[in-house]
Amino acid sequence: MSSARHQHEDVFLPGGPLQLNLFSSTSRKVLKAALEMANTTSWDNLRSPHIFMGLLAVPDSSVREWGKKLQADLPGLLAQFQELFQQPGKDKHFLTLHREFLSDSVLRLLRESWCRCKLAGRRRIRPMDLLICLFTSTNSVVAECFERIGLTAAKLTELAVLAENHEGPTGSEEAA
Repeated sequence: MSSARHQHEDVFLPGGPLQLNLFSSTSRKVLKAALEMANTTSWDNLRSPHIFMGLLAVPDSSVREWGKKLQADLPGLLAQFQELFQQPGKDKHFLTLHREFLSDSVLRLLRESWCRCKLAGRRRIRPMDLLICLFTSTNSVVAECFERIGLTAAKLTELAVLAENHEGPTGSEEAA
């Protein structure tokens, strides 16, 4: 059942590894940075705030544009999220982009990003797919953090869509 059709129905291959070929090269860098953030903050799995930290750690032009529209200092925001999600202890974990090391919210986020990408007629998930789905997912921890300071998920999404449209409908989708 590992046909070419099956590979594009889900972001995961049978057995659990993430299909990295479905992600733009920039998105793959974001995911790598997210794994580093999970390790740096001493988590034993990859969670949605780590994806957000990965987006902030290696922002592409659209994420930087979102930061401008938000009037946010992206490196400062990254430092705040690292501090907020720091676990006690210094344990390092060997995490990979495999289903077993991802939280349920990250599994949902990656699948929603793939659906958003396909609906837009693209072949690769871009960082803005990840960012927008972070804000539109139900029970988004990242969105809750912003709501505490008065920014709603709807406003964050609106600014992200504006930033994405600033870049153009196809954006900077890179080859694999």
